Amino acid sequence: MLLTEMAPPPGAQEVAGLRAGTRAARRGALVALSASIALLTTVQLLADRATTREQTLPLAVLSLAVFTVALPVMAITQYVWGARSRRARRRERELYAVARSGRARALTRPAVAVCWAVTLLLGWTVPRLFRSAAAYAVADALRPLVEALAVLSLAAGVLFLLWWARDSVLTLARALRSGGSPGDPWDPGAGRRARKGAGFRTSRALWTGAAVAVVALLAARAHLWEPATGVVYGLFTVALVCTVVTDE
Repeated sequence: MLLTEMAPPPGAQEVAGLRAGTRAARRGALVALSASIALLTTVQLLADRATTREQTLPLAVLSLAVFTVALPVMAITQYVWGARSRRARRRERELYAVARSGRARALTRPAVAVCWAVTLLLGWTVPRLFRSAAAYAVADALRPLVEALAVLSLAAGVLFLLWWARDSVLTLARALRSGGSPGDPWDPGAGRRARKGAGFRTSRALWTGAAVAVVALLAARAHLWEPATGVVYGLFTVALVCTVVTDE
């Protein structure tokens, strides 16, 4: 029997399943991240453009609800992503004596941290929306919570920088020590065949479109440009559709 006709060993099949689970968890985490930022930014843009207090109040409540739901959803999806990624890397080391390169993680983690910072900054403006809606009691009640969240966020940011720097150094040291993959012919991660197809290019284009739409919404929220309300709805739709289609 030819080597190419032999069934791959069970360990390689397990690693392929673990990698597929990691990719699914990553998609879910990125969808939650981009959708949360896009929705929160859009709602706050509409609240800023409301002409009356009666119009501002429901948008302020919706902004608070989105922010309250977004934080645990982002945390849970990213925890699942990290847990599955660690499990896959651990199994890779057991089978192949080396895990795939961690250079992408060194860039992905700061990017995700920046998205967290943006989400928190958007959340910190929620009391101002209630103040604009003349709901002063709610705004005053939210202010100490926002201040406490700001302190916790700063502490978490410092801890993240220390952890990320340590992990990056360890990843670099492992990459220098190892001579690369042992080249197991059944290693489903060997080569870059999966990244050469039309599906990968389409997915990358969709994620790029979602990122551009989210950045445009954030620029409008920062008053770097003043798009029409219809354009705001259009950007939000593009961001949402691109992430959903990519997830499928």
